[in-house]
Amino acid sequence: MGGIAILARQMGFTVTGSDANVYPPMSTQLQEQGIELHKGFDPAPLDPAPDLVVIGNAMSRGNASVEYVLARGLPYISGPQFLSDHILKGRWVLAVAGTHGKTTTSSMVAWILEYAKLTPGFLIGGIPANFGISARLGDAPFFVVEADEYDTAFFDKRSKFVHYKPSTLVLNNLEFDHADIFEDLDAIKKQFHHLVRIVPGNGLIIAPVDDPNLVDVLSMGCWTPLEQFDTAGVEQPEEKLWNARVIKEDGSAFSVYWGDDHVGDVNWSLLGMHNVHNALAAVAAARHAGVIAHEAVAALNEFKNVKRRMEVRGVVNGITVYDDFAHHPTAINLTLDGLRNRVGSGKIIAILEPRSNTMRMGVHATTLAPSLEAADEVLLYGPPDLGWDLSQVVASLGDQAKQFDDVAAIVEYVAAEARPGDHVLVMSNGSFGGIHQKLLEALG
Repeated sequence: MGGIAILARQMGFTVTGSDANVYPPMSTQLQEQGIELHKGFDPAPLDPAPDLVVIGNAMSRGNASVEYVLARGLPYISGPQFLSDHILKGRWVLAVAGTHGKTTTSSMVAWILEYAKLTPGFLIGGIPANFGISARLGDAPFFVVEADEYDTAFFDKRSKFVHYKPSTLVLNNLEFDHADIFEDLDAIKKQFHHLVRIVPGNGLIIAPVDDPNLVDVLSMGCWTPLEQFDTAGVEQPEEKLWNARVIKEDGSAFSVYWGDDHVGDVNWSLLGMHNVHNALAAVAAARHAGVIAHEAVAALNEFKNVKRRMEVRGVVNGITVYDDFAHHPTAINLTLDGLRNRVGSGKIIAILEPRSNTMRMGVHATTLAPSLEAADEVLLYGPPDLGWDLSQVVASLGDQAKQFDDVAAIVEYVAAEARPGDHVLVMSNGSFGGIHQKLLEALG
């Protein structure tokens, strides 16, 4: 919604917005764009009546602003529909969908197109460091969008991504998530199938060769050419796959191949094999838009990661503090694996806030502990309204884990225990009470 607000502002509209919790980097970005923010949902900012109200999917009936809009008959629309009606018409849309890696991969695609001087528009659910902004109109024809499977609005229960009508579609991976929206994995597969159905026959779908859930989706019907990338070293000589040969085990250096053809080498600051696979998908997508593959690989050497994706927030007295958005066991495991390969035997203190709706419902209760095993210490924050008991995770991890119900107590513990050379990894999809800055100050 923040990105859509920025696009509307760039189109020349006067834009204001209301939300319960707006925090950096999005709050700062919106203010820099001249967008007035209102904390809370008092309907007063809707008087005098605006020309259009764009309603985000976090809003529901009973919300004071929503009820005001409905009662007074104000014109309203969903964010994805606004994007479709006002921005995407007539453009070549490159969409990135999947459970993990959407923000990073869409940022890579946008940067490759920028590097190739194509000046793409984009809407990304984070702030790519190469651009310093999460959305822009750009020049025709190309527009890159992070395509989320979450529902569109309280009045439109289709997944957001069906509004985008992509010509180039990346399907990164597929797992069960968003348990507050989807009953089971099959329900998510059906939405992905709906997305596949609208990609034209002269478009391109890019997907891993070895993701069983995406294999199921594509088996429901696919009318579009398919290029695949290899995420597990699968030997399939009869097929031409995008694949990588690792130069450094932490994923910071690798060679890109299209079948047996060496396209180029990447040396960058990102960690983890998941980002190597994101890179393969991004190169394939950009190539479909006309960027020569070796130029796409060259662009990735200058790619800077998205804020809050293994972002180093600071180094104090030899202790490094990271901020990462991971909030699903698979993402947590991949993040820790990449960091472990980078730091070797260095001590990793992992701090997790189970904040996503799915995590708070306890859907990942049995898979959370195994995803954290690569850390030397695990500090779990238990918010008062968590819907399940974190003690079962603590018990599974044994002496490796501790539970806290107060951010200040976590900061105090880390300040007392961390030593030079340690790595403190904070994982949350929220602001986590400003814990990152508090840690840096306490460690100092």
